This record gives sequence, structure tokens and C-alpha cells, in this order.
Amino acid sequence: MTAQTDLLLAQRAAASIPEEPQPESATPSLTYSSSDEQEVEEPTQPVPRRRRASTRLIAKSPEDVQRITGETTTQLIRRCCGGGCCLGGSPKKDNDVEYEAIEFPDNDAYCSLNLKIDKVPTTLSGVCDIPEQTAFLQPVRRPSNVPSPSEPAVPFGTESNTTSSVAGIEKTLQDLTLERLDTQIQPPKFVQPHPPHHVFPARIHNTRELTKVGAEKRTFHFDLDVTNYPEGEDVDFKVGGAIGVSAPNEASIVQEIFDLLLVPRFLRDKPVLLRTTKGRWPTVWGADEAREIVTTRRDLLTWCSDVQSYPPTKQILRVLAEHTTDATERKILLYLCSAEGQGVFCDFRTGPHISLVQLLHAFPNAKPPLDLLLSVLQPLMPRFYSLSNDPHESFLTRDGKQHRLIEIAVTVHEAEDWRDGSRTGIGSGFFQRQALKFIEAQKTGEKDPEFYIPMFKGLMANPLAKQFVSDGPMLLIGAGVGIAPFRGFVQRRLKTANCANKVWVLQGVRDSLVDELYSGEWGVHEDEVKKVVQSRRGPGRYVQEEVKAQADLVWYIINAVDGRVFVCGSSRGMGEGVEKALVEVAMEKGNLEHDEAQQFWNLKKETGQYIAETW
Repeated sequence: MTAQTDLLLAQRAAASIPEEPQPESATPSLTYSSSDEQEVEEPTQPVPRRRRASTRLIAKSPEDVQRITGETTTQLIRRCCGGGCCLGGSPKKDNDVEYEAIEFPDNDAYCSLNLKIDKVPTTLSGVCDIPEQTAFLQPVRRPSNVPSPSEPAVPFGTESNTTSSVAGIEKTLQDLTLERLDTQIQPPKFVQPHPPHHVFPARIHNTRELTKVGAEKRTFHFDLDVTNYPEGEDVDFKVGGAIGVSAPNEASIVQEIFDLLLVPRFLRDKPVLLRTTKGRWPTVWGADEAREIVTTRRDLLTWCSDVQSYPPTKQILRVLAEHTTDATERKILLYLCSAEGQGVFCDFRTGPHISLVQLLHAFPNAKPPLDLLLSVLQPLMPRFYSLSNDPHESFLTRDGKQHRLIEIAVTVHEAEDWRDGSRTGIGSGFFQRQALKFIEAQKTGEKDPEFYIPMFKGLMANPLAKQFVSDGPMLLIGAGVGIAPFRGFVQRRLKTANCANKVWVLQGVRDSLVDELYSGEWGVHEDEVKKVVQSRRGPGRYVQEEVKAQADLVWYIINAVDGRVFVCGSSRGMGEGVEKALVEVAMEKGNLEHDEAQQFWNLKKETGQYIAETW
């Protein structure tokens, strides 16, 4: 777009900016459309409400895929499926293949995989290679240059190099010693997030459930005590910032994996030397290099490897195939790793996420060594959660001391599970377990329950925190737990007298009776600054529809000095819908064409006036 076109666009938009309202109302207020005021007649028969699509069709042919992504469909499948899905070349034609009938495993876990296999070819082509082993677990042995406890550390008659010899021996022993850290509440120190951060076990001061019985998803609120958070990171907690949380795998799942792999109980917590040949693992953001670390098998499986969040790769299946004692299991696993089984593998991988426990139950005779399995599992990454309060003003006096608190809200995400119907995510499931244990301890009369969240100052320079300003009108649009960081925005703003009438919130919920978060906890004038939009109660509407209904307010804010529009929530449905609604507001109020309206919001995004934080 030329400079002349930009100028014309700006002039047309400026000409459509509404004048700031005069007293009686100093600033625009949240309006209620006619549909809000009309009484809805009860239909004679219930009419099922059509669900709005949360996705859009962007490609109808391989040419469309290549135009949009820059890759051919084959290249895209290779990249998306992982593990060299299509590297084996094209399979033979069906009439050239001989098949053999086999008896498939007869267990619930295998049936739950829903593998569409009728028969298996006798000869397979393009089977992926056995993955390289990069992690090795070895016994911790005393080096030959280190004397045993019964021998003197330094022989008699040595000269001045005695001191350096002793120091070298002490360092060697220290490197071969398990660090003194309670890994039940925090990960080992080598699981370090991005420097200079270190994981800190923040004690839960209080927790409660924000949603009520009947809500589709449970959401919990946490008050975390960060009084003793280590200094020296040159960054403080900020309004709109997000903390990182190093959530562990569930202890019962770790124990079950040990049992399925037949790892002896006496070895699970015994110090072991981990030697890696390359890569960042078991650190999070460490250097790509070889390492030698003294740890335990339990700590590695608990804190370092993800056992349920990612779809299975061909590397994992190949490892299982090489270490099963059952011929039928081996044939099925190798078939999934072959060119002939590519279609079945893609369906298998793109379906519901299959956990490691499910795979080990489905192929019960596969017992790979733990260190080989750790070499092919994905690393366990931190999860990030936005602060839901103003951290500069949140203090509490307890035991005669002042404690600093930060607050977050966590929605529990669930996925299909082959045994229990559903399972929680690693991060949100950990938060839910901690919350329920804390609440139960309080009910039983325990005065100060001790439960911890391993966290670090993660994203205090994220877009929400960077673009928050202390003045200027601000519109906050969120749905679900995406509304949480805006509570801190409002708390900060309402403390400033000249800003009390310059912030508005549009909160999307399913049903305000069970889903509305932080009702009554936004400070004074909540009913004036916040409007709740319900999608499944009454007439029902989505927050993006309310954005269009509030077109005057949106246009006033985005064109005001220091005006900002923030959007936070799921990109599927809500994020896409709000962006489309904002474009339509610009077309209507700014008299712009569609492309010009999109360019308008792109410019506002570049200048920091339109901030969308979606996932």
C-alpha cells in the first residue's frame, strides 16, 4: 500500500471518529442492543440452536495448500506427523502385495487405539530407522583417582600441590552426589528455564473454585506466596504478566510406567549417572551439548519427559517394536512405521492423543530400556498462566510478617481417556490436584496446609504486560479464563481517579450462573465497566457479536489518544470471531473497504493499540 493510500485511509478514518460525548455522559457507556431489551417469545416447540463453526475452510486442493503454506502436501505431512512419516517412499500397489492374517492383541488398550488394520503385508518397505539413543543411565561409580573412605585423601610426603589435589577430589565427589533438594515440590536444579530464571516452589496461600456445579470446565483460583522469591533476576511481576509453571507428571502415572517397564523398585529412587550425547534435554532451555548429571530415574520421568501431551511418533513405535517379545505386536508396530502403513499411522496420530501408558498397555510385551525410551520422548515444557491481579498492591500480613501474593486462574482441560473416559492435561491437572488436596486439608481442620506450585517469572514482557498503560481509554475483550489478566488491569485502573471511567470489559461466558469468573471481584463500579455476554442462556450471543453491537464504543476507544483494545482467549472461535467483528466495525464506522479495514487494524497492532493474546 503506497504512502498516498495510507494517508487517504487515515483521513477517511479520522473523518469518521465520533466526537467525545459531552456531559451528561463524559465517555461512552456499554450500550444494550434492542435484542437485549426485547422479550423473547417462547416457541411452541424447542428449536435446536445451530452451533457456530469455529473453523473456516481455507484450502480445497493441494494447490491451495502449497499457496498458503509454501509447502507441497507431501512436505506438509512430513513436517506435521513427525518421525519421518513419508520418508519411505510410495508403497507398492495393492495387487503386488501379499498379506498375512494375524491375531490382534485382545485388550482394552489396544481396542481403544482404533487402528484400522485388517491384515498386514508380509513384506514391508520404508520402515523408519531405529532412532539414535542419546541418553544413557549408568551406575554412579567412584573414580579411580578418588580414594575410598578408609584411605587417606592425600598420601604423606606430597608437596604444595596438596591443596589443589584435595579441591579436585572434593569437586569430583560433589559432581557425583545427588543434590539436596526436595523434588516432591520442585524439579531438580538442572531443569532450569530460560536464564536467569530458576524454579521456585511458591506456597499456596489459598485456593478456591471459581466455577459452579454444572459448568462445562472447572476453573480454580490460586493465591501464591512469592515473598521469598529469589532476587537478582532484574524483573518484577507486572500487571498482565504470565508466570511459568514447571508442572510434573502425575505420580501414579510415573509409578505405572515403572511397573509396565519392569523397573525394579529399589532402582527408581537410587542415584544414577545420566549421560547425554547431545541436545538440550533434560534441561528446558539449556545449551545443545553433551551432559553428565547425577539424578534419579523417578526425577527424570516426573519432571523431564512428557508422557501424554503429544501424539505418538514413529520413533516411539519403532523402539517398542524392537523390544517386544511378541511377534504379532512387532508386526503391527513395524507396519505403522512403514510406507504401507502410512495412512493408518496418520489416522492414528491425528486422532485423540494416545498416552505412553496406553501404548504400553496396548502392547504389553514391549519392555524397552528406560534410557532408550527417554531418548525419544518429548521434553516436558513449562506452562504459562496470566496473573489475575495487580501484583504491586497484593500483600497480606501473616504471622506478624508481610507476605506478597500473586493470583492466577487455571481452567482444567480434559481429553478422552481409554480407561476413565477423560483425563486432565499435565499442567491444569496438577493445579486441580493441588487445589483439591488443599481444600480437603482445610475441611479436615488443618490450619496451614503446605502445598506448592513450582513456578518462575516467565513472561513479564509479554504483549499484555508491555502495552498496559496507566492512562487512556481501554476496551478489554475476553472469554473463559482469558478474562483473568484483565481483572488486574481493572484493579490498577480503578485506583486512579482520573482513569475510573476509561476502562470497559466485555466478558464472554456460556452461562453466567455457573461460568462467570470473578463476579463481584473487579472493584468499584463493576456494573458500569463490565458487561457479561452469555452464549447459552436466554437469546444467546457470543462476545464477537457484542463487539459489533458496541461499535460506537470500539471506534471511540481505538481512535482516542492512548486508546487500546485488548483481546485474550482461545483463538478458535472467539479470537477469529472478534477479529472479524473489529474489521466490520472499521468498515461501518470508518467507511472503509474490507482490505482497508484489515490494514487499519494491522497498523493499530503495530503501534501497540490493538493487542491480541490468543492460544
